[in-house]
Amino acid sequence: MLYALYLDHLVVKQFEGRRWTLPAQVYAAPLELYAGLPLTLSGLEHELQRLHYRRADRPDHPGTYRLAGEQVEVSLRPARFADETRPAQSLTVTVAGAKGIEGLHDGSGNELPVLRLEPLLIGSIFPIHGEDRIVLSPDEVPPLLPQALKAVEDRKFDTHHGVDPFAMLRAAWVNMRAGQIEQGGSTLTQQLVRSYFLSSRQTLSRKLREAVMAMALDAHFTKADLMNAYINEIFLGQDGDRAIHGFGLASQFYFGKPLSELDLPETSLLVAIVRGPSYYDPRRHPERALARRNLVLRQMAEQGIITPADASTATHRPLGVTRRPAGAYYPAYLDFVRRTLRRDYHDQDLTEAGLRIYTSLDPRAQDEAERALEHELARLDRQRKHPEGALEGAAVITSPQSGDVIAIVGGRDVGYDGFDRALDAHRSMGSLVKPFIYLTALESGHYNAATVVQDAPVDVKLSNGGHWTPENFTHEVYGPVPVVRALAESLNLATVGVGLDLGLPKVGATLQRFGLPQPPAQVPAMLLGAVEVTPLEAAQLFNGLANGGFRNPLRAVRAVISADGKPLKAFPLEVTQVASPEVIYQLDRMLVLVMDHGTGRAARTLLPPDLVVAGKSGTSSDYRDSWFAGFSGSHLAVVWVGYDDNEPTGLTGSAGALPVWARIMAGLGTNSWNAPMPESLAEIQIEYPTGLRVVPGCAPDIVAVAVPADAAVPPHPGCALPGSAASTGLLERAQQWVRSVVH
Repeated sequence: MLYALYLDHLVVKQFEGRRWTLPAQVYAAPLELYAGLPLTLSGLEHELQRLHYRRADRPDHPGTYRLAGEQVEVSLRPARFADETRPAQSLTVTVAGAKGIEGLHDGSGNELPVLRLEPLLIGSIFPIHGEDRIVLSPDEVPPLLPQALKAVEDRKFDTHHGVDPFAMLRAAWVNMRAGQIEQGGSTLTQQLVRSYFLSSRQTLSRKLREAVMAMALDAHFTKADLMNAYINEIFLGQDGDRAIHGFGLASQFYFGKPLSELDLPETSLLVAIVRGPSYYDPRRHPERALARRNLVLRQMAEQGIITPADASTATHRPLGVTRRPAGAYYPAYLDFVRRTLRRDYHDQDLTEAGLRIYTSLDPRAQDEAERALEHELARLDRQRKHPEGALEGAAVITSPQSGDVIAIVGGRDVGYDGFDRALDAHRSMGSLVKPFIYLTALESGHYNAATVVQDAPVDVKLSNGGHWTPENFTHEVYGPVPVVRALAESLNLATVGVGLDLGLPKVGATLQRFGLPQPPAQVPAMLLGAVEVTPLEAAQLFNGLANGGFRNPLRAVRAVISADGKPLKAFPLEVTQVASPEVIYQLDRMLVLVMDHGTGRAARTLLPPDLVVAGKSGTSSDYRDSWFAGFSGSHLAVVWVGYDDNEPTGLTGSAGALPVWARIMAGLGTNSWNAPMPESLAEIQIEYPTGLRVVPGCAPDIVAVAVPADAAVPPHPGCALPGSAASTGLLERAQQWVRSVVH
C-alpha cells in the first residue's frame, strides 16, 4: 500500500511537471518566387513536391496544388519564417516556358512582387539519448487519430480506469487463435506509462508497477490530457541514432507533411505502426505494414469510425511513404550547423528548448552538388577500373557576397552521417596556394600580370643540410614567362621563384589574412601547397577573392528563434577588408584566364559557353589530392577528390575535381563574373607566351589583362601601339628588353 502511494505521488509529480525534450528544428533557406526567376513549370512543381505538396483536382486544402496550362494554383500552408509568420493562402504562379516565372497573384487576383515558400525542415538537433519529436496541442490533432487509436488499441479508453483486465484476456485469446500478435492487452494509458516512466524489460514486477502508475494517471488527469500526452510521447520509429517519438514527427518522418494533412490510409498506417515500429516499418517491411494498416481500417469500420466503403477504398491505396525520411537529407550541412551553434548555445538548449534554426542551405544547390559528386566519382572509378566507392570527395558552395554556405557535401554517400570530409579532412592544398602567392606579388608593387618571371630550376638548401629541388608538372623548364601564364598553367618553378623573392612570411601572412586558421609552416614547400586545409577552409580563403578582397566568415545559421517565436540571436554579416579592390581585380582577371588558357579550360565542355568564371586547380604531391576552387558572379564552389587513406589517386586537379566543379556550376544557373574595373587600372592586350604588349591581330596568342594604369609594359617588336609612333628606336628598345630578360 505504501509503495502504491509512493508511485502515485511520483507519477503525479513528474507528469504535472513534464517537459518534453524538444530538439532544435533546422530549416533551409526558403525559396523566393518572383517575376523573372528562371524556374520552369517542372522546376516549380519539383520544389512544391520537395515540400511534400500534393497535386489535386481542386487545391482547396493547404499543401495541395494544380497545374492549369502555364499556371500553377497552390494552396499554401501557414508558414513561420525567421522574421514573420504567414497564414495559409492561395497563390497562382504564371510560368512563361523556359523563361521562368512571369507573375504571381494571390487568391483575390492581386499581383505579388515576391513570395516565399515555407522553409524546408532539414533535420533536428536531438539529445544524446536520441529522442526527437514535434509536440502538438490538442487542436492540432485531427479528430480521426484519437478515434482510430481507441478503436484499435483501447476500445474502453473513455470508461476504464487506466487498465482493462478484460482487454488483456481478449487479446490473449485472439493472439492464441491467430498464432501471432494481432491485439495488445495494454491500454493507451499503460503504453504511455511504459514509454514515459519505465524501461522495456518484461518482468512481473514491472507489469504490476505499470498497472499501478496507469491507474494513478487516470485518477488525476483527464482523458483528453492523457490522449494528448500519448500522441506526443509514443515511440513510432528509428532513424539511425534518432528515435521518432509522437505522431507529429512520425507524420513528417514517414510522409514528409504535417499530421493535419494526412488522409485516411496514411493515418491508419501510423496507427498500425504503434504495435511494432520495427516489425511494421513500412520502408523495410512494406508487406507487413500494408497488411497491418488494412487490419486497422477494417477495425475502424467495425467500430463505426469510418464507413465500410471508405475502408475498402483506402485498402487499395499504396502506403505512400517518402523515399527517405525528412531530416536525413543533409548530414554534412547539419554538422556545420551544430558546430556553429555550439559556440553560442549549451547542448541542453539545442536539444531540449524547441529552438527553430534558420539556415542558408539552398536545397537546389545541395542537389546539384550531390549529383555532380556522385556522377563524376562513379565515372572516375569506371575509367580507372578501381573498386566502386573507393574514391571519395567533398564539395562546399557559398554565396561570396554574404558568406552564406548554401551547400555542403561531406562524401559520396551523401545520406551517411559519418566522417565529414568537407569539415574534417585536412589535406594538402597543392596549387590552390598559388593565387595567394601572386596576390602578395601584386601587392608588393613589383609585379603585374605582364611582368616576366623566370621559370628556371630551383635548388634551396634546407636547414637540415638537404636540398629542395621542385619541378614543374611536365618536368620541363619554360624560361621567361609572364605572371599571367605562370598562374594559368600552374608553373611550379616560376611560382617558387616569385615566392622566394617575396619571402615566406609575407605569403603566410596573406593566407592568414584571408582566413587560414593557423600560421603555415615557414618551409619552402609551402609555396607549392604544403599547407593542410579542409574544403571548408579552402572555401573561406577563396571567398575573399570572389568577394572583391572582403572577408566575411562563412556561416550556415541566419537566425535562432525560441519555441514561442521570439528572436534569440541573429548572425549578422561580418565584413573585413583584407586586400584592395585594385589588386583583387587584377588577380581575378588572371583566374578568368585560367579557365580559358590554363588548367581550367577543360571545364568549357560542361559550362554554358557565355558563362564567365574564374578558378584554380590544385594537385598535391604524388597526386594525393585533387582540388578545384572557382567562382562566378554569384557562387563560389570548392571541390576535393582523393582517398581517405591518403594514397595517391593519379589525378590532377583538372582530371579529378574540375569535372565535379564544372557540373555544379553548370547546374546552378549562376551569373557570370563581371566585376567593374577600378579606375586606377587599365586593360591592355599582351602576347600570352611572352607578356609583350600588342595590338589586336599582330600576334597569334593574345590575352587581355588588367594592370596599373602607369605600368610600363614593353611592346612587342612587331606591333605599333595606339597613341605611340612606331619610331625607329621602338623596335630597338624592345629587342634590348627581350635580350636582358633572356640573359
